[in-house]
Amino acid sequence: MSGPHSVEDLLRSLAPQVLGVLVRRMGDFDACEDAVQEALIAAARHWPEDGVPGNPRGWLLQTATRRYVDQVRSEQARQRREERMAQEPAAGDVPAGDDTLMLLFMCCHPALTPASAIALTLRAVGGLATSEVAGAYLVPEATMAQRISRAKQRVKASGPGFEVPEPGAKGWAARLRSVLHVLYLMFNEGYATTRGPSLHRADLSGEAIRLARQVHRILPGEGEATGLLALMLLTEARRPARTSTDGDLVPLTEQDRTRWDRRLIGEGAALLANTIGSGPPGEYRLQAAIAAVHDDAAHAKDTDWPQILGLY
Repeated sequence: MSGPHSVEDLLRSLAPQVLGVLVRRMGDFDACEDAVQEALIAAARHWPEDGVPGNPRGWLLQTATRRYVDQVRSEQARQRREERMAQEPAAGDVPAGDDTLMLLFMCCHPALTPASAIALTLRAVGGLATSEVAGAYLVPEATMAQRISRAKQRVKASGPGFEVPEPGAKGWAARLRSVLHVLYLMFNEGYATTRGPSLHRADLSGEAIRLARQVHRILPGEGEATGLLALMLLTEARRPARTSTDGDLVPLTEQDRTRWDRRLIGEGAALLANTIGSGPPGEYRLQAAIAAVHDDAAHAKDTDWPQILGLY
């Protein structure tokens, strides 16, 4: 791995995983996020010159843990926190699993309103800057910064509760709705970014698809979770034809459909078909069905518009 973009991409993918582990161990979301941010800054400073360590995730977790301990000591809580840390595995013993999904559900905490949970998750899991989250909500950046800060404080004040609820448990449905909406917004920001010179951010939409796959894997019977993944795949399939060689947007009716990713279209269509009989379709399944009709047409003139109208 070489080059600043490679390091930046690696850090973006590792950040939520490291934050998930640290929050699970320590319980203080706000302090853990600060510690991880400091570890990321240290990595961005040293890795391009010294090389990426053999275990970059472990390096980040160990560095973030040290930063966290320093924060705790400065707040006169060293003894209490170190006793908790003594009961956990050593910082270098990094679990093999990916804690990103756990962090996703933790951010959608029942103490938060859905809007606050979504904003917090986009920031902590999606890696969006506060300005990008504000753009997704069409509010000023300062307003969104205050909302995210209040959300973290409310989670901290709510006490224990950093766990993924069991399907069917109290609050499960509302929390799952927030999680799916987070992934939906995250994908949209990657597919049609609101900031920067590019029309899309493949890293962000790719992360949304990865997380949606995880949700579908653990909840294969949830029709809307499956529908959301199908929608992402059916939409992502058009990305190669969505921009010209100059980077300009190409309208759907003018796209070279031979460049569409037929593998993703087939996967998305199969997922959508598997949701038949799993109850009335919601917003994500309906949007996926519309996308599937578009993707099924070899040319724009072949589009089944009556079917699309019926779905709308």
